[in-house]
Amino acid sequence: MNIQDLPEIQALLGSDSLVRIPSQIDVPVTDRVRRLIDCSVFQRLTGISQLGVVRFVYPGATHNRFEHSLGVYRNGLLFLQKFCSCERFCATVSRQDAELLLLAALLHDVGHWPFAHPIEDMDLGGLPAHEAFAINYLSDPEIADLLEKDWNVKPTQVVDIIRRKGDGPAERILGSILSGPIDIDKMDYLYRDSLHAGVPYGQNFDAPRLIKSLCLNEAGDRLAITKKGKTAAELMVFARYVMFSEVYWHHAVRSATAMFQRAFFRWHETAVRAADFESTVKELFGLSEHDMILELIRQGDQTVVASILTDLFGARRRLYKRIAAFGMDNQQDLYSKIAQQPYQRLVSLGQTTAAELQRILGVAVETDEVLIDAPPVGLEVQFDVDVYYPGLDAYRKLGDVSPVVKTLAQRQFDDFVKQVRVFVAPRLKALIAEQKIDVNQMFAKLVAEALD
Repeated sequence: MNIQDLPEIQALLGSDSLVRIPSQIDVPVTDRVRRLIDCSVFQRLTGISQLGVVRFVYPGATHNRFEHSLGVYRNGLLFLQKFCSCERFCATVSRQDAELLLLAALLHDVGHWPFAHPIEDMDLGGLPAHEAFAINYLSDPEIADLLEKDWNVKPTQVVDIIRRKGDGPAERILGSILSGPIDIDKMDYLYRDSLHAGVPYGQNFDAPRLIKSLCLNEAGDRLAITKKGKTAAELMVFARYVMFSEVYWHHAVRSATAMFQRAFFRWHETAVRAADFESTVKELFGLSEHDMILELIRQGDQTVVASILTDLFGARRRLYKRIAAFGMDNQQDLYSKIAQQPYQRLVSLGQTTAAELQRILGVAVETDEVLIDAPPVGLEVQFDVDVYYPGLDAYRKLGDVSPVVKTLAQRQFDDFVKQVRVFVAPRLKALIAEQKIDVNQMFAKLVAEALD
């Protein structure tokens, strides 16, 4: 059976069984896909928001990973439909490979727990990567049996695609479709996050034209685009740049993120010393977002964990306030010293800053009332894709033929969309303003003493 004969591909041409997701997008669902969607493992994703604390700034951004996963799955169908007519693709990617891609697209987020990305950015000990955590759910008999009976695959095969294990040509092609410069995940989350946030930035990069231009690179082991997709690819790069700048790294979003990270960090400091830490983490990460917050507050009762989380998620929100920000265009040297520092170094620098503020202000300042937020150690993936020119029968790097991409992607993406920010508890900002403290000068001196 050819890839184009897969029932899921055929369902694209017309199916009575559909799931509609915003905005007016029909996701065709075969019986075996429906059985996976109905599993408790997949339904769990309805309780995990896609953007977490972004909703504090963009109230509409409450969509969940269930919706996103359906969007990624549909993109996977569209990519495979496009490649059904590509001889090189079909000679390398088998029918079972194509089925594995569809399963990985649908199930790529099953290992996600609430606030997974902010937690992973801290790189704390004893915590799994969410991709690796997926095996805990895919091994559940409810879904493992379906994978075996309906698809003739094992859970580990799906996880290997999600984690991009394997180095054969087919594995590299599937890996670049699922996670690469132009992939089915980015194409959904840029559009979907923009749609729900109520901003236009991620909705206008012409996904249909980009899909129509898909081809394989010269080696035949990764995605590329033809020259007809060049403009659409440039718009996607720009959409990603603006979404990071205006949504994901909005200063109030980062304040809320920094608060959650500090609360979780303090919880982890205590929990990691317990003999049952691994099982505690597994149980905590298996909760919905709402229940996870309540459990962290319960376990951190009478501690800074409960205090910060109550300020963040309680009946009355109290976000920490920004008192300083540094970027490539503002005190570049200071930014460069702090960006990509390990999280523990940021905690130590915040403690030093709190002590200095206490000395200057003449009032007690708690260590966790000062938070340093900075780009994490892990950098964003650069946008590196080949463009095929049929008339020349030649491939060129997109960055070599596009000044937009060269500026926004080949140079370090993080440095243009992320900043180092200093946040303090609301009461401290008023005191700092009253005494007219030059925070930039004070902080630069502290950083020089701590990091030089």
